[in-house]
Amino acid sequence: MSVNRRTFLQGTAGAIGLAMAQGALSKIVYAQGAAGTLRVAIAKPAGNLDPQSHYAIWAIQDLMFEPLVKYGKGGQIEPCLATDWKIEDGGKTLHLTLREGVTFQDGTKFDAAACKWNLERWMGIDQFSWMNCSKHFQSLDVVDDYHVTLHFKEPVLALMQELSYTRPTRFLSPKSVGADGKFKEPVGTGPWRQISADDTQSVFEHHEGYWGELPSYERLEAKVIPDARSRVAALRAEELDLIGGFWIAPLTPEEGKQLEAAGFNVVVDPGNVTLVMAYNPDRAEALKDPQVRKAVSIGIDRAAISKVLYHGYAKPAGNMFSGALPYAGTQSDAPVRDAAAASALLEKAGWTGSPIRSKNGKPLTLELVVSPDAVPGSRVIAEVIQSEMKEIGIDLVIRSVDHASKHTDMLEQKYDLGFFLTYGAPYDPFGSIVGLCLSTFHNDVEGKLVTDPVNLDPLINAAMAATGDQIQPTIQKVYDWLRDNDAIAPLVYVPSIWAHSKRLHGFSSPVTEYDMPYENILLAE
Repeated sequence: MSVNRRTFLQGTAGAIGLAMAQGALSKIVYAQGAAGTLRVAIAKPAGNLDPQSHYAIWAIQDLMFEPLVKYGKGGQIEPCLATDWKIEDGGKTLHLTLREGVTFQDGTKFDAAACKWNLERWMGIDQFSWMNCSKHFQSLDVVDDYHVTLHFKEPVLALMQELSYTRPTRFLSPKSVGADGKFKEPVGTGPWRQISADDTQSVFEHHEGYWGELPSYERLEAKVIPDARSRVAALRAEELDLIGGFWIAPLTPEEGKQLEAAGFNVVVDPGNVTLVMAYNPDRAEALKDPQVRKAVSIGIDRAAISKVLYHGYAKPAGNMFSGALPYAGTQSDAPVRDAAAASALLEKAGWTGSPIRSKNGKPLTLELVVSPDAVPGSRVIAEVIQSEMKEIGIDLVIRSVDHASKHTDMLEQKYDLGFFLTYGAPYDPFGSIVGLCLSTFHNDVEGKLVTDPVNLDPLINAAMAATGDQIQPTIQKVYDWLRDNDAIAPLVYVPSIWAHSKRLHGFSSPVTEYDMPYENILLAE
C-alpha cells in the first residue's frame, strides 16, 4: 500500500493512534542520529556517478539526476524534465517542451542550452550506439529557451522509453565538468544532493530548490554493506531502515522469509527480470541438436524451483520476458517437467544407456557455470537441476566462479550451460534482445545468451527497424524463433524483495530495478 503525506495525516483515529505509539517507541530507538534520516543499504560503494559512465550504482544516480521522461508502471511514459513531446516525420523528428523553473543543485538554470549541452555529450557518439536514439541521431535545434527539436536519420524504436533510462540519458549541470570537459562532481536537478561519499556510505540532503515535492524526511544515508548476512543483521539491530532491490542490496528469498517471520515488513514485487539458461552448442556438440536442448528444458521442474528455492516469491517462466513489460509478446505457460518425454527425446537423438547416456562412446556430460555472486542462489538452483538431469541420464557438472570470472567465462564461451539475467525495465525488451542476442552488437560484459547471424539477426534487425503497429508483430517473430528452436530456456521471473523496519511507512517497490525507492515514504521519529 502506498501512503503519501496527506493520506497518512488523514488516516483513521486508530491508525493515528498506532502511528503515535510507533512514533513514541521510535523516538527512543532512533534518538541517536537517525531522526529525519532514511538509512538504506547498498552492496558496494556508489562509484563514479557520471551519467555517461557505466560504473555507478544506478539507484544512487537516480537520486540526483533526472531524465526528460520517466518510466511509469506498465511502461507508461510520464513527464519529468520534459512536460510535453510530439513525434513527427514518421518517427524521425521529436519536439520537446522543457519544464520551466528547474535549477541544478549548483543554481544553474535548466533550459534548452543545458539540454543541448547534455544531449550532445552522448547522442551520435559511437560509444552509445547501442541506443537507437544515439545511433540514428542527426541534429538538434534550439527553438527557444524551453523548446528543442531533435532530428534522427531513421525512425527510433521505443524513442521515449530510451530517454527514460538511468544512463547515459540523465542530466547534469554544465558546471559539473572540468575545463577538459570531463566529469568532476555529481550535480543534477533531482531532489537529493550529495554532501559526502566514501567507501562506507554516501550521504544526501534535500535539494532545496527542487521543482517537485521533496521527501518528508531531510536526509538519506546509503550505507555500504557488501555481505548479505551483515545487511540483515543491521536491519535487525535497527541500524538500517531498508534493504533489498535486485541491483542495490539483494535479499534472498530465504532471508525474506526469515525477516517476515521475525515481524519485519517484507515487500515482494513480481519484478521484470528473467533468469534464463543459455546453451552453448559451439562448445558442447550435443547441444547442437534441438532435441537435446528441449530435453534439458522440459527436464527442469520450474514450479518446484519457484516454490521451494524462491519460497513461492518467484513465478515459473515460459517466455524471455514477463507480461509486465511492453512488447513482451504472446505469453506462453512455463514448460511442465516431463522426465519421460525428455528421456524419449534423448533416445530419439541417439543418446542411450544408463545411468549416464552416451553416443558413439562419448558420455552425455555437460558443464553448467554458475556465479552465486552474480546471481544469488544460483548454486542451489544448479544443484536441483543437476539432480533432475541425472534422472534423465545427463551428467551435469557444476562449476562455481566468482563475479569477475563469470563475466570472463561468458564472454569467452567457457561453458556448456550458463545462467543469464535479462536487463529488466526500462531497458527491455529491446535492450536484452540487442545486447544478448544480436551477433553484430559488441557486448563486452555479459556475453551472449544466444546468437544466430543467419536466422536470428535478420529477425532482430527487422524488429529494431519497425515502427508503430509493426513493432509487436515483428518482435513476436523473434520470440517465436527462440521458442520454436528451443534456443534458450527461461526458468523463472525473478522477484524483487525488500524488507524494512516498522519505522518506515508508505514503502512500495520502485517501478524498475534501477530506481531508488525514496518517494512517498514517511518516517516515524
